[in-house]
Amino acid sequence: MTVLIRGEGLSKNYGSKRALDNVSFEISKGAPVALVGPNGAGKTTLFSLLCGYILPSAGSLSVMGHKPGSAALFGKLTALPQDAQLDPRFSIAHQLNFYGQLQGLSNAVRNKETARVLELVGLAEVAKQRPDDLSHGMRKRVTIAQALIGTPEIVMLDEATAGLDPIHAREVRELVSTLSNEATFILSSHDLTELERLCSQVLHLDQGVLSEHQARSTSQDNKHYITLQLSQLYDGVETKLSSLPEVNHVYMSQSKEYVIEFEKGADPFDINLLHFCYQQGWHYRQLVNGHTLENQIFNKES
Repeated sequence: MTVLIRGEGLSKNYGSKRALDNVSFEISKGAPVALVGPNGAGKTTLFSLLCGYILPSAGSLSVMGHKPGSAALFGKLTALPQDAQLDPRFSIAHQLNFYGQLQGLSNAVRNKETARVLELVGLAEVAKQRPDDLSHGMRKRVTIAQALIGTPEIVMLDEATAGLDPIHAREVRELVSTLSNEATFILSSHDLTELERLCSQVLHLDQGVLSEHQARSTSQDNKHYITLQLSQLYDGVETKLSSLPEVNHVYMSQSKEYVIEFEKGADPFDINLLHFCYQQGWHYRQLVNGHTLENQIFNKES
């Protein structure tokens, strides 16, 4: 698999504050990659380093074999910040055309690209309108269209669905999924459920320190897991689940949610578990094969 981005021993200091601390990672071409962490964890710093806006204090970083900010990466990597704004004075088509001009595209190609990216985000009809004529969600989708001009190979989106209603948020997720064969997306978001749906590799930053996870971890150290979310609190759930012969360990990860470590047997454990829930009179809301991303990041037992 082609490695697009490689960071080794990467650190960034702002005076006495260390925003990134000896971070090493690789991102390969393919499925979207999630970048998660609390505010102030170092996500914006890492995005800025990848774009070449700032330089690391220590370590090395390469993007498609080049230093970030290199002329060789022009048009191949794009980034959309969460607070990206559109100029209220000009039409949507005029602004997208201008961004194409900044990439050195000819007038004919710019016009085709403007039409193409607006069609991708479902806004072909707004080309002649100005930003103030659009809803917040529509303006957000226009900025995503802007990031897709010129068919970049790496697209970094910061909180791409923040502020969107459920329908338009789903459209953005479907767009990212559809375009993942053409570009590698790096998605920063606080919505872990959304990232779990889209991504396989998860980079988790906390106080500048990086850890990596799978979006849905089904096994770890040859142990197998399943997550059961019940519709309400029932008495003795952990004790009763532990009585199943395949079960090694059970813990409550959060209210009404249980992570179960089990041994694989001849019969599918998930089917046996659902049958057991029925026998106990338990109503369940969700059954997840493995650890949820939320539990991997926040629950120490996972």
